[in-house]
Amino acid sequence: MKKSDSSSLPRRSFLGGAAAAATAAFSIVPRHVLGGTGYTAPSDKLNLAAVGVGGMGKSNLSRCEEENIVALCDVDWGYAAKTFEKYPNAKRYKDYREMLDRQSEIDAVIVATPDHTHAVIGMEVIRRKKHVYIQKPMAHSVYEVRMLTEEARRQKVMTQMGNQGRSGEGVRLLCEWIWADAIGPVREVHAWTNRPVWPQSVEVERPAETPEPPSGMDWDRWIGPAPYRPYHPAYHPGQWRGWWDFGTGSLGDLGCHIMDPIFWALKLRYPVSVEGCISTYWKKLWEYVEPKNEMYPRSTIIRFQFPARESMPQLKLTWWDGGMLPPRPDELELGRRLGDEDGGLLFIGDKGTILAGCYGRSPRLIPEARMKEFTIPAKTLERVPNGESGHEKDWLRSCKDGKPASSNFENSSLLSETALMGNLAVRFPNRKLMWDGEKMEVTNDANANAYVRRQYRPGWSL
Repeated sequence: MKKSDSSSLPRRSFLGGAAAAATAAFSIVPRHVLGGTGYTAPSDKLNLAAVGVGGMGKSNLSRCEEENIVALCDVDWGYAAKTFEKYPNAKRYKDYREMLDRQSEIDAVIVATPDHTHAVIGMEVIRRKKHVYIQKPMAHSVYEVRMLTEEARRQKVMTQMGNQGRSGEGVRLLCEWIWADAIGPVREVHAWTNRPVWPQSVEVERPAETPEPPSGMDWDRWIGPAPYRPYHPAYHPGQWRGWWDFGTGSLGDLGCHIMDPIFWALKLRYPVSVEGCISTYWKKLWEYVEPKNEMYPRSTIIRFQFPARESMPQLKLTWWDGGMLPPRPDELELGRRLGDEDGGLLFIGDKGTILAGCYGRSPRLIPEARMKEFTIPAKTLERVPNGESGHEKDWLRSCKDGKPASSNFENSSLLSETALMGNLAVRFPNRKLMWDGEKMEVTNDANANAYVRRQYRPGWSL
């Protein structure tokens, strides 16, 4: 919302002045006359835009419909057609820069494009002093995340990353229980996901075919800052997640959901090291295929080490994906599922273990007998109305009142940086990479360090 809007009088105040004073002694105007409970005056609405509206952006917008949706941008108008039809009064664009140039009245922007374009679009929005909501992960590289966070701080805009679990009940319960010493000091955590649910494998090469892009699509703009390659349906829509140039794999996708409760509850900042192992591919007997580094592997195990902080001990965090799971705890009852369909969390403390589902949902001390004996501590953290489904509205609220949203960049950047730094161990497996978080530097491997900050295609920059 523009400063001129936020500083103007609310609609009810328009009843003030001499006319209102003359009648004040005789009547009070009920709220329902002005629109009822929950009513938002036109002057209190944000002028909202979105970039990338054919997929997740469509879902984000559906939770923002109380605002003025004034502009929609997508490079593939065919893929975005249903969203365009749903909001016929919004102006349509293929270039986000043109959109921002032409509609200076825009207050806030949702960015829900593929990962490789998050940073260039988000930075343009922030530099124009617009509030921004960016899907997870915040960007494609550690450097981009740091730059977005610092620029948002300079421009004093309201931010939110699209990891809706941060607004949920489960993550808050985990924090309150661990801070209340429910399982004692936590020295080990496991996080896992069922991703990838899209094709990816280290032996895959770029498609050789060069079909025409769909009608109404600007492929050059879709490629954006990534190295150019011809269009192929193996990339768009959706399957870009498995390609190094465009996506961030399972860790960038679900890691920013599942690891968030760990960061908050255990007050993590930067890891000091990471090491990974990946699934391999054998073409024939004793014929190993060297990773092509075009796609992420089918499955990974990534081990992070974090230093002691405040009163909490050193922590070992292990990430599992592609069907890999941590050892089943002895105290977990036979027949009981480890996590939920999308993944889960195990917090292993000196005095007990907590099991939770993806996003930290439905945490329980295990075994169940221990949970039944547990005295749940008082709720001390502020709740987001409607939990996960209120994540977008939490950001909209912050744009209006200036109080940071639950997953603002100051919180979500550390999580995103760690997920993206973990991908360095996927590209350079079977070794320990030492990490200086403050300097954003792999201190013992120059090859891995080269990917902390990626190179942009000519014509694009951050």
